[in-house]
Amino acid sequence: MVRITKIYTRNGDAGKTQLGDGADVSKASLRVTAYGEVDEANAALGLAATEAARAGHGMTALLTSIQNELFDVGADLCVPLGKSEKTGDRLRIIDSEVKRLENEIDRHNEPLAALESFVLPGGSELAARLHLARTVVRRAERAVSALLFEEPESTNEVALRYLNRLSDLLFVLARVANDNGAADVLWKPGAQRDQS
Repeated sequence: MVRITKIYTRNGDAGKTQLGDGADVSKASLRVTAYGEVDEANAALGLAATEAARAGHGMTALLTSIQNELFDVGADLCVPLGKSEKTGDRLRIIDSEVKRLENEIDRHNEPLAALESFVLPGGSELAARLHLARTVVRRAERAVSALLFEEPESTNEVALRYLNRLSDLLFVLARVANDNGAADVLWKPGAQRDQS
């Protein structure tokens, strides 16, 4: 269990922070950027979950469970993999969590009509918030990808796969929130050219 008794430490005043293993690093490090992007993705998902609850949409519990998993992703990323680390020593994202997202993608996508164009982020309020969360998750995915490229031995590659599948799931859920795709706003390439 995590216990937080003090909100500020002043450790960050010099541009440094501590990783989960106690190591001091720059706040501009790739690792801090990666788990910071995951934190922002979680906040964006919180907006979507709040709207889902307000609208009485059935996906609220799923979104909340994903928020908890995103905290797990952040906990994973803030502690570099150790060379002698054994399974279960630290909280790490695992393949079964990626598989669960894939199952949710398949379950929610099955009743949707195939797309004939790209979808513009919008439609309902919930869909717009899900699209925003999706794009923030994609940014987090890029940050984790950069970290994995620079520090492959100390970064859990499953975290990258998790974020990739999560962005796909959020796209599908945005379509579900748009009346199962019926209210999707589709891209019309070059449509504004004739308007001038």
